[in-house]
Amino acid sequence: MASTSPTSEQILDCARALITTGGYNAFSYADIAAHVGIRKASIHHHFATKEDLVRTLVAQYRAEAVAGLAAIDANVPDPRARIEYYVGYWRECIATASAPICLCALLASELPVLPEAVALEVRAHFRMLSAWLATTLERGAGAGAWRLAQPATVEAEAFMAAIHGAMLSARAYADPNAFQVVSQALLARLAASA
Repeated sequence: MASTSPTSEQILDCARALITTGGYNAFSYADIAAHVGIRKASIHHHFATKEDLVRTLVAQYRAEAVAGLAAIDANVPDPRARIEYYVGYWRECIATASAPICLCALLASELPVLPEAVALEVRAHFRMLSAWLATTLERGAGAGAWRLAQPATVEAEAFMAAIHGAMLSARAYADPNAFQVVSQALLARLAASA
């Protein structure tokens, strides 16, 4: 990863905000320079290319997600509560617009035009999240919280797709409640399988 100076963190934060609102191709180093109040050359000092910047951002985002999921595992012993906590985290992020969509879900929709190094980081995020969901769903099934109709890996992919789809619905309708409606139906369906 690139340096973690205060300036590089400001650049990463700005890039995250710009990508979240418009996608990979919706910003340039000139946009970041204007927002952060530095020259474009200063950005190049921290991140030689836009590809390097976004790859670093996605790697950082994935590391944050790994830490967040580990904290859920450490502090929430019940698998059902873990799933509900995960969904609740996104419900709150979308309702407050603090993180209106998963950065990697948004970038996944742009995979055909992303540089390969960025695409690899996005795919790594999806694999990590899917593995966590599969483990949590499998543990919940083992504890009798629900029954899985498919292998845990398949159920995890379906769950992840539904949550990311709910994020897109909230964005498409400009209504955070759309996420709530879809995610609550998903949780109810899971609970009903017990």
